[in-house]
Amino acid sequence: MKVFITGGAGFIGSQMAEVFLREGHEVVCYDNLILGKREFLKGCEQNAKFRFVEADLLDLDRVVAEIAGTDLVVHLAANSDISQGAEKSDVDLKNGTIATFNTLEAMRRAKVRNLLFASTSAIYGEASKKPTPEDYGPLFPISFYGASKLACEGLVSAFVHNCGFRAVVFRFANIVGPRSTHGAIHDFIGRLVKDSSVLKVLGNGTQQKSYLHVTDCIDGMRFAWDKCSAKHGESEFFECFNLASHGVSNVKYLAQTTVEEFAKAREMKSVPKVEFGEGNRGWVGDVPFTWLDGSRLEALGWKARLESDQAVREAVKQIIRDKLGSKESFL
Repeated sequence: MKVFITGGAGFIGSQMAEVFLREGHEVVCYDNLILGKREFLKGCEQNAKFRFVEADLLDLDRVVAEIAGTDLVVHLAANSDISQGAEKSDVDLKNGTIATFNTLEAMRRAKVRNLLFASTSAIYGEASKKPTPEDYGPLFPISFYGASKLACEGLVSAFVHNCGFRAVVFRFANIVGPRSTHGAIHDFIGRLVKDSSVLKVLGNGTQQKSYLHVTDCIDGMRFAWDKCSAKHGESEFFECFNLASHGVSNVKYLAQTTVEEFAKAREMKSVPKVEFGEGNRGWVGDVPFTWLDGSRLEALGWKARLESDQAVREAVKQIIRDKLGSKESFL
């Protein structure tokens, strides 16, 4: 099988590429390297079945040329740094909505039918029902990122029904683990590298979210695709799943876990203190409390290996181990 991964040099994409390569598949990673890093693909580039394309999804003709002959598209590329939207209101339109349309249009022109699409819990906005199931509505996202992903889901559904695609959409929890390039844990460790005496946190620490380890994310996506493919055969289909672990973790837990593990790694005599800000939002567009209902995918037989708090602690340890002392990763 030939797999085409957009955002393939990114946090999730590079690790998914490794999984497919280990199974003997051919992999093409397509990335403009704005958030992705070529160094994440060092292991992949030693494999003869791997190819990297440095290009932008806004270049439709290039996407069409590179996607030809693909069996499965994994569309991960996006501006996943949600807070950017408050300052650059068109970044998610370009790197989310238009980039997704171009990916889908390239698939149509190249007669590629199979798609895994990374959506987000941010489409639910400030949902009144928690845990939030896939059929919750109406959907009113409060970030440009969430709005873009909701639009992308609509595009995927339309291409499925007009062009005979077979697609699975995943509404991600907060994905954590090694190679992350942004997010609370990444930022916390970066701040401690600069000043190990104190960790300053945006917001009052009461924000709660579902956290899923990147290995569980990849495993869940693969599992859902196999199940849906077996169920529908070669017929067109559109399936949507929340992809999450059990439970939620608050920012206070993230902060305390980070300073504890940082102090251990640095063999510090005392744990850095934590200073919280005010308000229950980390930034404009931040949803203070998200909790995904993952029971639909669990009913098919899949469950995350790690619960939310466990995923956070494992990710903190991994990121500290991999990144501590490398200031370039945090500047």
